[in-house]
Amino acid sequence: MSLQVGQEAPDFTLKNTNLEDVTLSSFRGQKNVVLLFVPLAFTGVCTNELCSVRDNLNSYANLNAEVIGISVDSPFAQKQWKEKEQLNFTLLSDFNREVVKAYDAQYASLLGLQGVAKRSAFVIDKEGKVRYAEVLEEARNLPNFDKIQTTLQSLG
Repeated sequence: MSLQVGQEAPDFTLKNTNLEDVTLSSFRGQKNVVLLFVPLAFTGVCTNELCSVRDNLNSYANLNAEVIGISVDSPFAQKQWKEKEQLNFTLLSDFNREVVKAYDAQYASLLGLQGVAKRSAFVIDKEGKVRYAEVLEEARNLPNFDKIQTTLQSLG
């Protein structure tokens, strides 16, 4: 069953590109969080999506939001991707596919690869509740960034 607005966001701890643990609940009481699940590092649509976020990161920071990208790629691949594209926000590796499963954001098969993250966006408020949820079936589509911004604005 997919995650619904108003539900408690599943907590998780994943490795970033420096192999440090990042826990979702560590942002509670401090910042809203925008979780962006992307299928695969170095692919065209994923790169375009995250570079767009990179170029507009100030608009998220001004809304007291931390942006976090998640894919099932290894932290080593993500580190290379982050450096190549000069991404200025956290990327987390869900290599074991536990978080994509918890957020019901996982393809059974994409290009013959099993368990790849569906392109998805979630806004988690400071109390840990889901305030926006969008899980896309079509990998070439992008989340509605206008709705994400509107949701963040409504959180104040």
